[in-house]
Amino acid sequence: MKKRGVGMGCMWYGVGNTGLPNPAGAHVDILDDGTVLVLTGCADIGQGSDTALAQIAAEEIGVRYEDVRVVSADTGVTPDAGATSASRQTYISGNAVRSAARAAKQLILETAAEMLGVSQEEIIAGDRLLKVRAASGKSQAFTDCQSECRVGLGLDSGSDTREVSIAEVIAKCRMKGKLTLGHGWYNPDTTGLDAETGQGRPYATYAFATQVAEVEVDEDTGEVTVLRVVAAHDVGRAINPRNVEGQIEGGCAIGMGYALMEEIKLQEGNVLNCNFATYLLPTSLDVPEIYPLIVEDPEKTGPFGAKGVGEPALIPTAAAIANAVYDAVGVRITDLPITPDKILAKLKEKQNKGA
Repeated sequence: MKKRGVGMGCMWYGVGNTGLPNPAGAHVDILDDGTVLVLTGCADIGQGSDTALAQIAAEEIGVRYEDVRVVSADTGVTPDAGATSASRQTYISGNAVRSAARAAKQLILETAAEMLGVSQEEIIAGDRLLKVRAASGKSQAFTDCQSECRVGLGLDSGSDTREVSIAEVIAKCRMKGKLTLGHGWYNPDTTGLDAETGQGRPYATYAFATQVAEVEVDEDTGEVTVLRVVAAHDVGRAINPRNVEGQIEGGCAIGMGYALMEEIKLQEGNVLNCNFATYLLPTSLDVPEIYPLIVEDPEKTGPFGAKGVGEPALIPTAAAIANAVYDAVGVRITDLPITPDKILAKLKEKQNKGA
């Protein structure tokens, strides 16, 4: 007989290394044509960090995503950004890239302010342009309406647009011999753990998640089938929602393997299942329906409010599945993986106790 059950798993996870120096650096160069070069030691191993860092640089400087080229993890030219581990790169390298982009942007703001005849504080950047903010007390819509009316009445030739392209500003900078380079780095504000009390501030921020799994358990064979997983994750601000969803889905798949399949078998110190033919991993046919839910509670210390999501997506999955198995057949498995043999043994034990 097959029975269904639902289980929940919750977790919190520190982003970064435990109370240790955890810095990352970055260089940003705004080139002659207004495009941007980002140099970062952050290694993109499939999690999409190059994409996120390009978006962060584009947003800070005011260009488009396609204007940014990222050179990453090249020890010949990129500054150190630490390991791609501990779900730290979007948060830590993201802050470093934003700091470097801000430094480079400051150089073009100085020149743009001269060109527009305003203070730097009056300039906003976006869509490859540097514009003068709307006058205080007037809405942007009112200012735009004024501009349209002036053009419509032939009172404005368009020469005083109160905006200038970033490429034009870069050209002016080059005429002055000014390079538009920025360097930035970030190290989270943490303290080490006290050796006696265990007290300290090991992480600058934390990720939180709750996942719910629905499973079907065959009481005759002990086989567990995961039918669906709903995974809600607080990611701060999702720099790239599609990447975040991909991280969550991938983490759930790995967590499912951890819960049900992956087991290292040892004999006298030797690994007996040291290849993919004998060490079982989930395939695409095993992965259930996964519903990622992005919860955005911006982190004030993160780049545009972002924080890590890599490992948190995997952590609660096994607990949710184990709880779902208990809900389905009433046996508690406390060691992983939850194999058919373990379930059948527990069911037999339960039956004997009942008899």
